[in-house]
Amino acid sequence: MDTRNDMLRKLKGRRDGYSLDRAFYIDPDYYRQDLENIWYRDWLFIGHDCEIPRAGNYFTVQVGDYPVVITRDRQGTIRALHNACRHRGSRVCTQAKGSSAKLVCPYHQWTYELDGSLLFARQMGEDFDKAAHSLKPIHCETVGGYIFINLSDKPADFAAFRELVTPYLAPHRLGETKVAFESTIVEKGNWKLVWENNRECYHCAANHPELCRTYPEAPTATGVQGAKDDPVIAEHWAKCEAEGLPSEFRMSPTGQFRAARMPLVDNAESYTMSGARAVKRALSADVLQKQIGTLLMFHYPTTWNHVLADHAITFRVLPLGPELTQVTTKWLVNKDAVEGVDYNLEDLTHVWTETNDQDRQIVEENAFGIRSPAYEPGPYSPEHEGGVMQFVEWYCKFMEQRLQGDATPLSRVA
Repeated sequence: MDTRNDMLRKLKGRRDGYSLDRAFYIDPDYYRQDLENIWYRDWLFIGHDCEIPRAGNYFTVQVGDYPVVITRDRQGTIRALHNACRHRGSRVCTQAKGSSAKLVCPYHQWTYELDGSLLFARQMGEDFDKAAHSLKPIHCETVGGYIFINLSDKPADFAAFRELVTPYLAPHRLGETKVAFESTIVEKGNWKLVWENNRECYHCAANHPELCRTYPEAPTATGVQGAKDDPVIAEHWAKCEAEGLPSEFRMSPTGQFRAARMPLVDNAESYTMSGARAVKRALSADVLQKQIGTLLMFHYPTTWNHVLADHAITFRVLPLGPELTQVTTKWLVNKDAVEGVDYNLEDLTHVWTETNDQDRQIVEENAFGIRSPAYEPGPYSPEHEGGVMQFVEWYCKFMEQRLQGDATPLSRVA
């Protein structure tokens, strides 16, 4: 039986409320199906507007087989381009980030404008058509300070996500912030295990002492599990909405993205050991209210986020292999905030650097056990793991639909 049909059979036969079959977490052929049907077809969070504030700024990223470069052109437009020279395919931008007046391939010096158009190719003959050899564009959208890309030829509509998240993000003006600190870790586990771990706090009390000082362990904090019936959350939503901050839980019909503003423990203001603000200068001049909690925003398969009054923490998930996942965390602060004056970097980052490392260990131990031939899917806690069940249901429905559709691989040679 081929992988596609085997995967589809297991998805259709999966027991509701249980984890996935072992192959979904370790099998290279199943991983390839994830790439082809999700990562190469869906909108992916890739970075922030503020990381490329001026023309010529760029950063690079690898999505599966695709090297990508994100640039800001001379007109101020943010572009996503396949980072593969149209001569013989060499990477054009080889650094993680930088600034350049032109994009120059280091192999044979083919030179591209910031929008990807080819400017110069030495000694290619009189009949050579420069216009036919621009860097290939990638679909790119921005919303609320976030940059998303889509590698497919015919991307899904971005409008629904934009419509849902814009009211939540707009007051925080993340496009006018800066990255105070960035951390990238590699977790030795499948990308779905990273997400499953993120979607519950059943494990928090025993594993996250720093986070639990300010973040509620209640399962209602996921938003998908009885949040509207939680009087503390309902009161918080009413308070924030009255102050002009959209807060109530909203989720797309597909379950792929959602947003809600959740209270922190004991009126904490921020993710610090004391609960006090980590940054003296407000993240946005439009949000000066007290005790607004954290804006939680999710978009499968690449990002979860916490936006507070004083800073924002954004997370990007990218698969590196069947059992290898990269998680990049960025701490955003007001662009005028000064380190050592408005914030101390250790205070700002401590809770989540510790939490990320603890989660890495959890995911790796989870993956270690799943590799055993004795592993079989186990039941999720209906009381605590509703968020996990929602993620797994999203994954299974999406994969079923796509595996039953066009069987043509979506990857293209850049």
